[in-house]
Amino acid sequence: MQIIKFGGTSLGSAERIRIAADIVREQNDCIVVCSAMSGMTNALVRVTELWEQKGALEAIEALQTLRADFYLRIADLLPEENYMPAAATLFDEVITLLKDIPCNELLKHRVIALGEQVTSGVFNSYLVFTGKSSVLLDATTLLHLDKTQEPDVEDITRRLQSCSEYTSSGVYVTQGFICRDVHGSICTLSRGGSDFTATLLGAASGAEKIEIWTDIDGMHNNDPRFVQQTEPIRELSYTEAAELAYFGAKILHPSCVRPAREKGIPIAIKNTLQRDARGTTIQSEAPAFGIRAIAAKDNINVLRITSGRMFNAYGFLAKVFEIFRDHKMAVDVVTTSEVSVSVTIESISGVLPLMLDLEKLGRVNLETKRTIICVVGDMLRPGHMAEVMQQVKDFDIRMVSLGASSNNITFVLPAAQKAAALNALHHLFLPVNEKMVMSG
Repeated sequence: MQIIKFGGTSLGSAERIRIAADIVREQNDCIVVCSAMSGMTNALVRVTELWEQKGALEAIEALQTLRADFYLRIADLLPEENYMPAAATLFDEVITLLKDIPCNELLKHRVIALGEQVTSGVFNSYLVFTGKSSVLLDATTLLHLDKTQEPDVEDITRRLQSCSEYTSSGVYVTQGFICRDVHGSICTLSRGGSDFTATLLGAASGAEKIEIWTDIDGMHNNDPRFVQQTEPIRELSYTEAAELAYFGAKILHPSCVRPAREKGIPIAIKNTLQRDARGTTIQSEAPAFGIRAIAAKDNINVLRITSGRMFNAYGFLAKVFEIFRDHKMAVDVVTTSEVSVSVTIESISGVLPLMLDLEKLGRVNLETKRTIICVVGDMLRPGHMAEVMQQVKDFDIRMVSLGASSNNITFVLPAAQKAAALNALHHLFLPVNEKMVMSG
């Protein structure tokens, strides 16, 4: 069994769906995980915003516009009778929901789930229409969150094995991103969660391989939106990939590495438009080539807690993090000195009550509009740390942290300096003789 996941851009038009279907036709035993067609999730989020802010009529009008666009994009893919009844039923169910029930957070997820549902339905219909036998599975019957709001691989395994439509062989199509909560209501994983769905199903099915098909040739060694001449990384370890995903590499969902790592299943990131390109393979071991890649995470805020009582004081850090726990505020990066603790947080929603509690321990300062830059590689190898630090010496570095695994070093700096810092750090990938010429 193999898992094949297609992102929204890989399913964004009739032509892209044909290309994706050609990839699936080469397989005999696979589960295909479909994201929503590109643009649909954002449009459906907009529908829920209109539903909440302006009422059902405007939300329904926006949904009808989205439906017309969806039908237009797949108009020449297959005859209407092959997909229209099922797709129309799904759209009509959501329209009825908008008409009859006041907007609430729970039902917003039901609306947003429509993108994956209609896209996977059309993809499955096209496979069957072109002669490839496949079965459409409902991901919400397979993926349920537990009391901690997390999916459980053992539970997914039991649900998959008890699914009457699944026989552990053949071709199956299902949805990414959507699932059910502990109460049985439809909900969603975080953005990019289709990757997570793919690796969860890979672990549950005992897959030999997980392929994530997107519109770029694997994970690159820097952000190609800001840096020219980036290159794909051919092999990464699970740890390196997880670090890059967590600290901003957009091509992979941060949570998706764990299920594959626990089962030892390799992940391949491939380009739908360049099928023969090598892409990136993520597995237990990868060659140690020193500095591997750079990623950046935006919309970061820094909280600093300073107290003269911290010096040699027992329990100070415990008290600090108890407050973060009580406020359910997640922390990314931590640095400490004799008298202060600095942490990064993503959201400042609810930060004022948090700061009031922290002020009981000392002076608190908040810095906004920051970016985390993460350099992944063997940071303990002689010379690597010094070389990294040399590249950022001219920037306003606010925090520095060496990862506990020694696989990364992270910097926090003003968001306005992000692009320049990424380009300066890209110097790390230049050949040694070119570096010498530039520095001389």
